[in-house]
Amino acid sequence: MRGPTRQSVIVTDPIVARTRDDLAEALSRGENESAVVMTMGALHEGHRALMRAAREEAGDAGTVIVTIFVNPLQFGPGEDFDRYPRAFDADLAACADEGVDIVFAPATEELYPYGTPQVTVAPGPLGEQLEGAVRPGHFAGVLTVVAKLLNLTVPSYALFGEKDYQQLVLIRRMVADLELPYEIVGVPTVREADGLALSSRNRYLSDAERAAAPALARALRAGADAAAGGPDAVVAAARAELAGVDVDYLELRAADLASGPGSGPARLLVAARAGTTRLIDNIGVDLP
Repeated sequence: MRGPTRQSVIVTDPIVARTRDDLAEALSRGENESAVVMTMGALHEGHRALMRAAREEAGDAGTVIVTIFVNPLQFGPGEDFDRYPRAFDADLAACADEGVDIVFAPATEELYPYGTPQVTVAPGPLGEQLEGAVRPGHFAGVLTVVAKLLNLTVPSYALFGEKDYQQLVLIRRMVADLELPYEIVGVPTVREADGLALSSRNRYLSDAERAAAPALARALRAGADAAAGGPDAVVAAARAELAGVDVDYLELRAADLASGPGSGPARLLVAARAGTTRLIDNIGVDLP
């Protein structure tokens, strides 16, 4: 049940849980609804929007949980696991500002006590497409850690950003297929003034790369504006705006990503590199 929006926020430090036992003890103090936001840290305004949405879902008397864990399972060879930004003190301050009740920040050994899991969650055919085609094994790592964190935090709601749209679709499908008792809530993408979708990896961008990066958002908007012309017009209009970045893919699909677009709600997705930094973005498109 949705609770009222807070009129004022008293900043208090969240409970920091480092172990399963710490988390269980912290959760035992609340009897109302709860909502979780799963992050890898390096929190920005997009994460804050998720925290605020979580508070709306849980209500003033509910419990908002933020997990901070850089998940090794979702990084492939040569990716940025070791250099992924980690700023726990700043992250904890952001959580306090947003009225988060519990921060669960386990070590790798705590979340994976038996080493690399032998049993993981297979993402199915969609997990091998789009991002999955470029990053083999990525979504198995994502779904496995999400399933573990859902079962550890046992929330009423779990909030995920629409920027990682394929991830959101796969999490919803996992919850449905495995009969997991959690409600998955998508939250719109938060953007900079020039349209660039907020991401913890944006801090990797040089000044020149940062200037080129908004091409993704311009392309998506151009594609959405061309929807009246049909799918081919959408993709053509978007592709014409993708200058200054190296495109991995640009695809228009049905809203569930399972097939090509028909009529009605669809999703235009793009992935591209600005220098060595890989960026993803997407937008809803309403086809006639």
